[in-house]
Amino acid sequence: MGGVSTAWLDGWRRVRRAPAILLGVFALTFAAAVPFAVVMRNALASHLGGSLEAATAAEGTNWNWWQEFISQASGLGATFTPRIVGFAATLDSISGILDARQETTAVLGLLAGYLALWTWLQGGIIDRYARQRPTRAHGSAAASGVFFFRFLRLGVMAGVVYWALFAYVHPWLFDGRYADLTRGLDSERVAFAWRAAFYALFGLVLVAVNVAFDYARIRMVVEDRRSAVGALAAAVRFILRCPGAVAGLWLANALVFLLLAAVWAFAAPGVVSSGAMMWLAFLAAQLFVLARLAVKLQFVASQTSLFQAGLAHARYVATPLPRWPESPAVESVAYSQSQ
Repeated sequence: MGGVSTAWLDGWRRVRRAPAILLGVFALTFAAAVPFAVVMRNALASHLGGSLEAATAAEGTNWNWWQEFISQASGLGATFTPRIVGFAATLDSISGILDARQETTAVLGLLAGYLALWTWLQGGIIDRYARQRPTRAHGSAAASGVFFFRFLRLGVMAGVVYWALFAYVHPWLFDGRYADLTRGLDSERVAFAWRAAFYALFGLVLVAVNVAFDYARIRMVVEDRRSAVGALAAAVRFILRCPGAVAGLWLANALVFLLLAAVWAFAAPGVVSSGAMMWLAFLAAQLFVLARLAVKLQFVASQTSLFQAGLAHARYVATPLPRWPESPAVESVAYSQSQ
């Protein structure tokens, strides 16, 4: 447990010492959502127009109009449902993953764009956390550029694995085994217990795959690996070498997320009227997004810390740090001279 607690605390230290990363990721996340918010705003304004329903909707929740809008909406507008409000959005996201729910084309486009953006950012983020010293904008951008296509190849591999899980494993569990076990049952409690068990099993498989690819990205950056297959194999070897520490660290970070989700469940605003309360609700939602991104970065930083401590790579990354206008070889020479 000592290694887990050390890596967990060290992860928060690395996140805290690089606030620009958190603020930058939040700003990019917010900016990526703005175009879709504008599209939704125009769709709502077009449907409401200058009707009496518009005035009612502005004062609070107009359920009759909301149901009418959902019934005729398509594309991004079809996602404007009650489950997007407050804590329901968090539960809906988890439910959508475990139930393998098919998203609309518009949402899939948003997710694809966000994943591409995150793939580009991750190289610079891991590089900064691994070095534990400022890399400045040019250093972060250089690292992101170097590892983008490597992470892209790794992402394709991850996509194939996730596709196989949702296309074959999920139906086998829930449409096959679950249906067989609950056929003829007269107790909803037992059926729910079986479904919860299958949720836990499928979620465990997803977590295992996610952790393996997380450490593959870390090994790529810290050890300057170019092969996606080699990085993934090396990540699996590291996990098998210290499964207790890897699992313990993931659980510690997951508990922080669950605590954050519990706080949000009590504090999340519902549907509010216009005016100051609306802007306060918007601010609260953005603070939750910021906190959730901090937890996401904590996963990256603490896993990087655990890997570096486990393989004696602390405060060292194989790739030299770009220094404008000096050659990247400068850091490599300086590091060798310091040994």
